[in-house]
Amino acid sequence: MSEQLYTVGKLVNTHGIRGDVKIVASTDFPEERFASGSELILQHPETKESLLVTVERARPQKNVYIVKFKNFDNINDVERYKGWILYVTAEQQKELPEDEYYYHEIIGCRVVTDEEEELGVISEILAPGANDVWVVKPAKGKPILLPAIPDVILDVDIPGKLVKVHLMEGLL
Repeated sequence: MSEQLYTVGKLVNTHGIRGDVKIVASTDFPEERFASGSELILQHPETKESLLVTVERARPQKNVYIVKFKNFDNINDVERYKGWILYVTAEQQKELPEDEYYYHEIIGCRVVTDEEEELGVISEILAPGANDVWVVKPAKGKPILLPAIPDVILDVDIPGKLVKVHLMEGLL
């Protein structure tokens, strides 16, 4: 499987004896990803052994999703998949509205200020609360934390892998 895969969750445990599993979702679209009929790739995190699974049914429960895959009808069928990761392919990703981006599109973008000063490259995205925080790794020095708000993020050019920002007082 050489195509690009995107994580949507992790199978953390079984649920009951009829083949249901507990999934910790890592997607903004769990209702779509775990909808009946959805196809997902289940992959071992180390060996990369994988198989295609189809969701039969799913429901949210506290901080997990209880999911039943087709043709997995008892606990013995799913027990061995604890710890495996669920993925979708690039073709399965939905088109986002303008000015919204997937994390993988933002990470790796160069960051420059509105005064053309090079700050570094976005290395990760944190989601601490009200808004995301983009972590910029400069060539040297400490990482810069940029809140992903309109006053700071001025322009995002995904094809050009460039983000233009305005540094508000106190950000550095």
